[in-house]
Amino acid sequence: MHTDTSPHRTSPRHRRPAVLAAVALVTLSAGAALAGCNGGSGDGASSSAQQQKAGKKVLWVGDSIAGAEAPPLEAALKASGQRFKDASSDGGGTVVASDTVAGSMAQKTWKDLEKDLASFRPDVIAYQLTSYDWGTPAQQRAGYEKLAKTARDAGAELDLVSAPPFKIDDFYKKYEGAIKSAPKAAKEVADKSGGKVHFLDATPLWGTDSAGKQAQRSPDGIHSCQQGSAAFAKWFTEQLGKQDGFTPAAPEKWAKGSWTGSKRYVPLKCT
Repeated sequence: MHTDTSPHRTSPRHRRPAVLAAVALVTLSAGAALAGCNGGSGDGASSSAQQQKAGKKVLWVGDSIAGAEAPPLEAALKASGQRFKDASSDGGGTVVASDTVAGSMAQKTWKDLEKDLASFRPDVIAYQLTSYDWGTPAQQRAGYEKLAKTARDAGAELDLVSAPPFKIDDFYKKYEGAIKSAPKAAKEVADKSGGKVHFLDATPLWGTDSAGKQAQRSPDGIHSCQQGSAAFAKWFTEQLGKQDGFTPAAPEKWAKGSWTGSKRYVPLKCT
């Protein structure tokens, strides 16, 4: 697990106003820029009451960066009538098999995914590209194509979500090239899928500079605190709403929830 483990506690009572304010800063321009990137059809306004009531089961897969985004994402999706399971993995989560140190992590991801597919039976598998998707572009494409086939065989949609910019420290420096090529490989797989795989580019939300204010990284430069995670939850829930025909709940209905006190944010020194 590549996180700062220093003890730090955050009171939900003091976090909630700041979180809600941060969500409000997610601009309309970011949403407009991504409207053509999700490969979906229709919008939340045209969804039927029956579809809204039934909801979708969303399986969230990724590494600890995705794990830090999971608490508000679960709250936002549940408030929107959807169901959610966090299948992220600290220090792993990749589906890319390679000859790198991270390559062996993929074996665990695939085993865990098989169990989640059998028990949760998701309608949507959402995979945020991990900080461990190391390997050649060909190996990355192979991993994403295998995931696409797995989703298709399970009767689920697949969303490949670009990772936010994060600090390339000494741990990641050797694999910087692979980290940069991963979203390109994922988009190629989506583009060749005939609309069966969606690539969601989160760059308009996060920007490209991990040290910039727009990236909303925690003090470790890699993960996000409550505010950044809530901004992502708002953005991603809107993308799913457009794709699957449901109306996202307003942030006021979930952004002040108990999730703000999740232990996920303690080692990140979130204040």
